Amino acid sequence: MLIHPQIDPVALQLGPVAVHWYGLTYLAAFGLFMWLGNRRLRHQPFASFTGSLAWTRRDVEDILFLGVVGVVLGGRIGYCLFYKPGYYLAHPLEVFAVWQGGMSFHGGMIGVVVAEIWFAWSRKRPLLQVADFVAPCVPTGLAMGRVGNFINGELWGRLASPDLPWGMVFRGAGDLPRHPSQVYQFLLEGMLLFVLLWLYARKARAPGQVAAAFLLGYGVFRFIAEYFREPDAHLGLLSMGLSMGQWLCIPMVVGGAGLWLWAAQQHKVQDK
Repeated sequence: MLIHPQIDPVALQLGPVAVHWYGLTYLAAFGLFMWLGNRRLRHQPFASFTGSLAWTRRDVEDILFLGVVGVVLGGRIGYCLFYKPGYYLAHPLEVFAVWQGGMSFHGGMIGVVVAEIWFAWSRKRPLLQVADFVAPCVPTGLAMGRVGNFINGELWGRLASPDLPWGMVFRGAGDLPRHPSQVYQFLLEGMLLFVLLWLYARKARAPGQVAAAFLLGYGVFRFIAEYFREPDAHLGLLSMGLSMGQWLCIPMVVGGAGLWLWAAQQHKVQDK
C-alpha cells in the first residue's frame, strides 16, 4: 500500500504571506477556463455570430468573474444548507467564516447558474446559449480542485482491500489503506468528463444539449465516485445507503436527461 506524501499545503512563503497549493489550483482552474473559453469562441454556433450577437474575449472574462463570485457564494451557502444546516442555524455568523473551510460543489453549481442567468439577462443572450458555452470549460477546473484535495490529504476515500496496489494511508484517517478517491474524481468528473464534453460540443447542438450533457455526465461520474469516497463524518450514509453527494447528484442526472430530451424535441419542432 502507499502512504500519502503529506505535502506541505503552503507552496510558497513570502514573509507573512503564505501561498497555498489550494489557492494555486484555483488560479490554474481560472486560467484554464480563460484558455478554453477563448478556444470555444471558434466552435459553432458561437463562431458564426456577428454584430451585437458576437461572442468576444471580454465576454469570457466577464462570465469568468461572475462565475467565480457564484462559485464562492453558492459553494459556501450550499455547504451550510446541505451539510450542516442545524449548526449554522445555531451559529449564523459562522456562515461567513470561509477560512474555516466548507464548500459544496452542488451549491457552487447553483451559484454559477445564477451567474449565468445574470449574464444572459444583462447581455440579452439566450440562457441556454450561455450555459452551452460555459459547460465544456468547467470540468478542468473541477479536476484542479481535486488536485488540491489530494495535496491537502482531505476528502479521502473509503477503506480499501489491503491487496489494492494503489490503496493509500492518509494522515488522520487511521492506519488502514483507503481509496484515493480524489484521484478517481480527478479522472472521472474532471478529465474524462472534459474530453467527452469537449468532443461533443465541437459540433453545433440543439440549444441546451451541451449543458444537459454536463449535468448528466457529472451526475453519473460523481455518483459512481461517491461509492469510493468516505461520507461526511457528521452525516454518514443516508437513506438507501447513499451519501449526501449521491442524493444531490440524482436531480442533476434527471434534470440533465430531461433537458437533453426537451432540447432535442424543440430542435425537431423548429426544423419542421
